[in-house]
Amino acid sequence: MNILISLGLLLIALVGAPLFSVIVASALLGFYSLGIDLSVIGIELNRLADMPVLIAIPLFTFAGYVLGESKAPHRLVQVSKIFLGWLPGGLAIVALVACALFTAFTGASGVTIVALGALLYPALQEVGYSDRFNLGLITTSGSLGLLFAPSLPLILYGVVAQQLNIGEAVRIEDLFIAGILPGLLMLLALSSWSAWQRVHNTHYVRHHFSWKECKETVLDAAWELPLPFLVLGGIYSGFIAVSEAAALTAFYVLLVEVVIKREIKFVRLPTIIRDSMIMVGGILIILGVSLASTNYLIDAEVPTRAFDFIRAHIDSKWTFLILLNMFLLVLGMMLDIFSAIILIIPLILPIAIGYGINPLHLGIIFLANMQLGYFTPPVGMNLFIASYRFDKPVWEIYRATLPFFFILLLVVLVITYWPGLSLALL
Repeated sequence: MNILISLGLLLIALVGAPLFSVIVASALLGFYSLGIDLSVIGIELNRLADMPVLIAIPLFTFAGYVLGESKAPHRLVQVSKIFLGWLPGGLAIVALVACALFTAFTGASGVTIVALGALLYPALQEVGYSDRFNLGLITTSGSLGLLFAPSLPLILYGVVAQQLNIGEAVRIEDLFIAGILPGLLMLLALSSWSAWQRVHNTHYVRHHFSWKECKETVLDAAWELPLPFLVLGGIYSGFIAVSEAAALTAFYVLLVEVVIKREIKFVRLPTIIRDSMIMVGGILIILGVSLASTNYLIDAEVPTRAFDFIRAHIDSKWTFLILLNMFLLVLGMMLDIFSAIILIIPLILPIAIGYGINPLHLGIIFLANMQLGYFTPPVGMNLFIASYRFDKPVWEIYRATLPFFFILLLVVLVITYWPGLSLALL
């Protein structure tokens, strides 16, 4: 009977039923089979509302959407160009850094491709990079930045891990620190590859640093530049909590882009609020019902039995990690990152802790693989977004991203097998 019910739920998911409805149905059936009062679902949803750190998700999301609707992306590219454009492969490195920073604040890789692709793609073409390189660079850059604060996936992983309350305590502030070196290694690897690429334009002159231009550009972006320091400095100084940093960021961005810069009219704000909160609402509904589903899994001892089964067949922690990477790459192709965190972390976190893997290290491994899964052929989401955005056949995007995929795959393996890279700054 349980097998038939599971197949039925899988079938309705495949035909397009909302993910949260499938999760809540499985939780309800599970609790009913154990004879547990179904009001536990409502209790879990209420518990979600009592989590102070959860306030950070809608506030950071709103701030990211406001930045995306303003001219901040253009100013970000210009500032990056001033400070990095003189390097070999300077404009390509500018694209990588700008996309990483933008994704860190928006938490959505597809938004980065759409928002910055229009600026970067023609600029890269103009200086003589090949079309294949440009497509691969921008498609890949769309998912960079997920390991940098205040990335929403980092926060969400911390929320889910805290609710499980297994092993070492997971602080979101520690996750922000743990992502710094792995994220920088990804940027360094792709920047090195970009610097090695040959520019097919004999008239191209590398951008030279100019103090006058630097002053003008920095002054133009003077209001946005303090944002990372506002968020990270406030959190790590102990002066403000993550939720307070999110509130301050949302207020600051709103003040700058609407009141001071006046790039967003008041009449557009309801649309921006609606779009950002639709995304947040989807995350919170899935998170709420998944917490209830997680309680059922724990009551039914599913993680314990799964660990016992895996342990019986896999003795080595390192073998487990390579299999985990393979699983997460496939998962990253099939699921969006938010659903993957909410659904899969309750299952794999207890197993990973059983193998002696630090929860913070696991979080970075998980997000690094999800980042790679976004553009893993054949069904990585960013491949189709880039295909639509640049009006190119998807097979052409596949081919363009392959060098970047293999470079980042090597970096993911380094992150996986070198825990110190994630934990050194803690």
